[in-house]
Amino acid sequence: MTPSEASSRDHIGHLFKLNYAWLCARVRSRTGCPHSAEDIAAETFARILKLPDPSLLREPRALLTTIAQRLMYEGWRRRDLERAYVEALQHVPEQLQPAPEEQLMLIESLVAIDQLLDGLPSQGKTVFVLSQIEGLTYTQISQRLELSLGSVHNYMAQALRCCYQVLAS
Repeated sequence: MTPSEASSRDHIGHLFKLNYAWLCARVRSRTGCPHSAEDIAAETFARILKLPDPSLLREPRALLTTIAQRLMYEGWRRRDLERAYVEALQHVPEQLQPAPEEQLMLIESLVAIDQLLDGLPSQGKTVFVLSQIEGLTYTQISQRLELSLGSVHNYMAQALRCCYQVLAS
């Protein structure tokens, strides 16, 4: 380990000692669960470790709060996706339902798609899913969602830009 890496880890260790309990309490007040709060706080510091030079942080609590909030939102979004998936499965005959392992893979895929399309409006995500997952044509999507064909084209263009940006990075 280089001296700068050791210094950076020492700095993060110091940040952790000063802010971990504070961050746990802050997150716990939002989630109501001490275990989730500890997980989110730990993941927040794990993400701080990935920063190029954490010693340059001027407002560490602001950054910790921002990262923790994003992690909470990601968790809530995942929970909502899982809930919607389970509700959709209730309409599928039992003999056609995927095995638990397949269900987990499908949920992971849904979460990945949701993250990939982060920043798009919900209708943009819906257009992408209907096109790419369900295989509907733009005309069918336009009719189902009661959107103009131009709007469907625009949403797909935005969704594809998101995909290309992720692939390019």
